Amino acid sequence: MKAEITPPDTLLIIFGANGDLSKRKLLPALYHLDVEGLLPKRWHVLGTARSEVSDDEFRQMAQAAIAEFGKCEPEGERWERFSQRLTFVSTKFSAENTQELTAAISDAEDLMGDTSEQLLLYLSTPPQTFGTITEGLGVAGLAKRCRVVYEKPFGMDRSSFEELDALVQRELSEEQTYRIDHFLGKETVQNILAFRFANGAFEATWNRAHIDHVQIDVPEDMGVEERAGFYDRAGALRDMLVTHLFQVLSVIAMEPPTRLESGPLIDEKVKVFHSMRDLRPEDVVLGQYEGYPDEDGVADDSTTETFVAVRVFIDNWRWDGVPFYLRTGKMMAEKRQTVTMAFRPPPATMFPEHTSRHLARDRLTFELGGEGGVEFTFLAKKPGPSIELGPVSMSFDYGEAFGSGLIDAYERLIHDALLGDRTLFTRADGIAATWDLLEEVLNEQTSPLPYARGSWGPDAAAELIAPRHWYLPDRPEIDEAITTEKATS
Repeated sequence: MKAEITPPDTLLIIFGANGDLSKRKLLPALYHLDVEGLLPKRWHVLGTARSEVSDDEFRQMAQAAIAEFGKCEPEGERWERFSQRLTFVSTKFSAENTQELTAAISDAEDLMGDTSEQLLLYLSTPPQTFGTITEGLGVAGLAKRCRVVYEKPFGMDRSSFEELDALVQRELSEEQTYRIDHFLGKETVQNILAFRFANGAFEATWNRAHIDHVQIDVPEDMGVEERAGFYDRAGALRDMLVTHLFQVLSVIAMEPPTRLESGPLIDEKVKVFHSMRDLRPEDVVLGQYEGYPDEDGVADDSTTETFVAVRVFIDNWRWDGVPFYLRTGKMMAEKRQTVTMAFRPPPATMFPEHTSRHLARDRLTFELGGEGGVEFTFLAKKPGPSIELGPVSMSFDYGEAFGSGLIDAYERLIHDALLGDRTLFTRADGIAATWDLLEEVLNEQTSPLPYARGSWGPDAAAELIAPRHWYLPDRPEIDEAITTEKATS
């Protein structure tokens, strides 16, 4: 827990404030932070976008969004106080058009009672607008006194990353730049650090001598919905793999930092990216769910991948020879967010019949979704006169252990940005390294394989991980059926 939890007085400007991310995440997060007493004593939210939206329409939109996606009902005196701190300005902000926004900032600061201690800008806009907005900040003189939160992806490949990064560095210092990846704000992702480095029993086995393989699995059961315009340009590789999944991998694979602070922690994560082998086409399976080109906002001849599974190797002392399997996709059978550490079998066994069946052995699984939790699955003797083994598990659930009311990933990261804490944000050299890892695959332009809606993706994804298999927590009957089928085939 941070000693300081009350940020300085802040004017928060949300670009794209009437968009999907703002409705689903940002506005509900801000309202919950206010309810929890974690916003500054004096604050104001200025929404901006190209659309013509009045202050009252923005407040009504925010109330509807918080009611649908938030944790607290937007009603009563608290909502009235919150809503009066929301205003909106319609502008096509750029280096050539700064007057409307700067005038609205002056008006918002007058409403706060004085010039705010800090400006925090959140770019909830498509990545291709980041450069235009950043240039405008410099021309308007705002870059000198603001922090800027950039949504992912930061660039679309190595070339566009370098161009954007050079522009950002001309206008902002690194300390002003907050490249967000909300998976890093998840309690369970942070708990992986505590689990590893605060418990000697697990850190001692967290290496190639004891781990057979690692899975990071983030299937989604919904399609692209309102994000089709962005998603069809990005795809699963850029939207999920090079961002969320690689970032979680770095937390799993990193060496112990000297201190749990921004510099040392990010240093160790970047070392992981530099130790990873570049992805080759044979390490990657791309898929597209059936009917994707028929979605509103998607090109009829789109070859954008909605599914990706990859095999990754990390060439360092700890992980040499241990494969990491990463999978994510739209319109899949279930929504899951899990990390699974599969332990090696004993060097000799007293139970050969179970070895031949490839019965699921000991695994440590982190559930990243919802309130999160940890499950340890292992083999135990079933009651009875004969020796027969079966999988059992022990689990830890955040809600049961600590109660409800945890702040979610966006709430945590917005609060960190308000405080100026960059520990859970990404750094330019780390992002550059991840784009390098994808360069050959992005240049290959392989057509995605079709897969049925509600399935687990193309069959090639199962072949990629064979003779292992994708682990399905809470589905032991499927898990055992798959292992038995593979063992007899």
